[in-house]
Amino acid sequence: MFITGSMNQTSQMHQISKHLDNYDCWFSHIFPDSDFVKAGLKYTSLANGTVLADHFRVKSEGYFRQHRLQVDYGGERNSYDLVVHCSDMIVAEKFRKTKTVWVQEGMIDKRTLLSGIVKTLGLPPYFTADTSLNGSTNICDIYCAASEGYKNHFIKHGTDRRKLIVTGIPNYDNQRQYIDNDFPFHNYVMVATTDMRETYRFENRPAFIKKAVEIADGRQLLFKLHPNEKVDRAYAEIRKYAPAGTLIFHSGNTNQMIANCTELITQYSTVVYTGIALGKKVHSYFNLDELMKLAPIQNGGASAKNIAQVCCSYIRYKGKKEDFLSQFILQPEPELFPEVQYA
Repeated sequence: MFITGSMNQTSQMHQISKHLDNYDCWFSHIFPDSDFVKAGLKYTSLANGTVLADHFRVKSEGYFRQHRLQVDYGGERNSYDLVVHCSDMIVAEKFRKTKTVWVQEGMIDKRTLLSGIVKTLGLPPYFTADTSLNGSTNICDIYCAASEGYKNHFIKHGTDRRKLIVTGIPNYDNQRQYIDNDFPFHNYVMVATTDMRETYRFENRPAFIKKAVEIADGRQLLFKLHPNEKVDRAYAEIRKYAPAGTLIFHSGNTNQMIANCTELITQYSTVVYTGIALGKKVHSYFNLDELMKLAPIQNGGASAKNIAQVCCSYIRYKGKKEDFLSQFILQPEPELFPEVQYA
């Protein structure tokens, strides 16, 4: 069973499943597992900016239909040997005794005072209203991280080091593939926005646009909007505060746009890692030295295969869960998965 959320998470899970065609793979959009969360979804709008919201589920399930994937929303139809999670902030009670693997999606939100309070008090991690505790709950059996930097990050914030393995992550492990593209514009300063307002976080968008204009210093500007943004509002703000002739895109291949830019300006966006991988000068609300350490490994697109190898071997593994990774060997080119490999 693969649990999905955003379209990025959904496509990542699909890529992993393609390397597990000998298994009966099913998919479910992430679902609420408590009466409290169910009530919040039904009676309030607080979850509208999260992957639990209906519009995320509609997109995810549309992707399932498009690719003819087997769907079992909520895991009601079958019992499963393994569940692969895109988030460990909501893990259904029914899966707590099932073998589980967590897959990092991309950037983890910066930890805040609220993150520490939620963690210290043992409150459900979704009380942070962001992804700052994703990967740090220690609930799943195996954690697949984007890099050694992120592995150390998760260990620092509470996940057992024996559970962590660096596999890389699909969609961010082969950024050089985007250099040869047919996007018609080149040599601009690119701005990749974030859906902070749509996820109930404060943002002074006019100030951010003005700062981008200052950085561009007369050079061509190109804005790529986050897919979840309110498009009309974003367009109006950019037209008001950016120079005439500024390019604005709501859709299109973001990675190709980054490949063709000279400089990349971001807020809290995973796409900053594309810029880093392609050697661009980047700006971010995160510390750049820290981002360099956290940047996903570039393995030529092998991450989905790596994670599938972990899944396949873990399904077959009969020992103690906490001992699995100490005996597991990640094969560089696992074209056909053998029986579990041990040191």
